[in-house]
Amino acid sequence: MADIQYLQKVCTQVRRDIVRMVHGAKSGHPGGSLGCTEYFVALYGAVMKYDTKFDMNGIGEDLCFLSNGHISPVWYSTLARFGFFPIQEMATFRKLDSRLQGHPATAEHLDGIRIASGSLGQGMSVAIGAAQAKKLNGDDRFVYVLMGDGEQQEGQVWEAAMYAPHRKVDNLIATIDVNGQQIDGSTDTILSLGDLGAKYRAFGWEVIESDGGDLAGLIAAFEKAQSLAKKGKPVMNLMKTNMGQGVDYMMGSHHWHGIAPNDKELEQALAQLPETLGDY
Repeated sequence: MADIQYLQKVCTQVRRDIVRMVHGAKSGHPGGSLGCTEYFVALYGAVMKYDTKFDMNGIGEDLCFLSNGHISPVWYSTLARFGFFPIQEMATFRKLDSRLQGHPATAEHLDGIRIASGSLGQGMSVAIGAAQAKKLNGDDRFVYVLMGDGEQQEGQVWEAAMYAPHRKVDNLIATIDVNGQQIDGSTDTILSLGDLGAKYRAFGWEVIESDGGDLAGLIAAFEKAQSLAKKGKPVMNLMKTNMGQGVDYMMGSHHWHGIAPNDKELEQALAQLPETLGDY
């Protein structure tokens, strides 16, 4: 049984880590990172089976892939807070020779990271390959992948969306961060996505919906996804989030997709995010 009260404290601390990392580097992507905090804390705090003694193959473990790699701050913070590497290393975010690059990379050998990501549209294809490998090897664990909603404008996503049901890749649980924002404006303005649920159902997926700001609800959504999985179809979780969640002046604005808060803005953000587990 997940300790929701403790995991809520983790969420607050992760958000605090995000704004401090991006401010310290004077660059990065705080908006989407803040919006997806509950997703990562739910996965690593209550849902996935994994070993912090990291092994690239992940045999017998659940795997997590981040396709929209620009929201690396939330993933790095979550990995550190759940024991993959020292929390003090977050201070090196985006620094020269750091293992915590702006987009996740493998050359630096950071525990928890299995692919370089951030070239949008590729993550689901990789996750499908990993899920197929597990099936071929008789490994009964799940593969999770997170994508952005703006990323659904990439053609490779829809090739992968056709492939997974055709090959019955039913140990795959994908999630789309549906915040309605991308770097240049709203997704409706840039290129409307239409009814994503209807589209994925038409491609042969099981589709569920969740509230990305509701930690307990997200855990329940993952449990529902697991109950639907392994029955011949992959599962898509349409997760409604709010860009910049937790910091009032960032919330709901594409402006905070990819800029760092200044000193005053950091102070305002931290005042809304009390330290709960200790800063790095």
